[in-house]
Amino acid sequence: MTDLTQLSEVTATSPTERTATPRHYLMCRPDHFTVSYEINPWMDKTRLTDRDLAVAQWETLYETYLAWGHTVDLIDPAPGLPDMVFAANGATVVDGLVYSAKFRYPERQPEGPLYEKWFADHGYMTQTAAEVNEGEGDILLVGDTFLAGTGFRTDPASHGELARLTGREVVTLELVDPRFYHLDTALSVLDSRPGHELVAYHPQAFSPASQAVLAERYPDAVMATEADAVALGLNAVSDGLHVVVAPAAVDLKAALTERGFEVHPVATTELLKGGGGAKCCTLEIRS
Repeated sequence: MTDLTQLSEVTATSPTERTATPRHYLMCRPDHFTVSYEINPWMDKTRLTDRDLAVAQWETLYETYLAWGHTVDLIDPAPGLPDMVFAANGATVVDGLVYSAKFRYPERQPEGPLYEKWFADHGYMTQTAAEVNEGEGDILLVGDTFLAGTGFRTDPASHGELARLTGREVVTLELVDPRFYHLDTALSVLDSRPGHELVAYHPQAFSPASQAVLAERYPDAVMATEADAVALGLNAVSDGLHVVVAPAAVDLKAALTERGFEVHPVATTELLKGGGGAKCCTLEIRS
């Protein structure tokens, strides 16, 4: 693995100018992970879950971030909240301001206040959401613009609330395939630097109108295949150079490598039983 002290040397000679930047993440160890209810098409209460395997896969992801020099804070998992491991859903953080999550389903609603309390306890300014939203599950920052999903979980009214709170442009994207119930299962931010924005997405996950918006804004986007998407390959995490992807997303791995990224497959197959992958486990803290 390449540590961040070497990145200037690595990227200086890269024809695609891929640049890793240090990140600050919040994660939650899956000590209580199981599938005890069904709120997305991936969840099946009749399938056995292996908590120890879920923890081992999560730890590999956690150690990968640390090896790359990123800062990773941990929030304590709460009994009875098996999906709390999916930290990305817990809030949206930009400019040090925390916009809390307000979950649609009762099973996950206690998570929002727990994440908001963690941030408040650590000195962040928090804003309690009035509108239903599921954090970075449906809100992704690309450059200076938020892409915001709706259709299954997040209410579009939250997009206006987010725009008023942050003063940033918020672009609404409609999701139409229930398998891709959150934006971060259908679209991945590969480079968020203003002027260098790059995303990957699966077009068929979006309405025709939203496909047109994405095509206009990101003409150089990486198009993910159906096979990539159903492997939850787009639930990826990029620091601008390194990208964590699901091992089964082989087409996406090849496409990203061709674009100059260093692709690192990390298995999250056990967590996929709950409908999440690497990005779901990773909430970015933007100070």
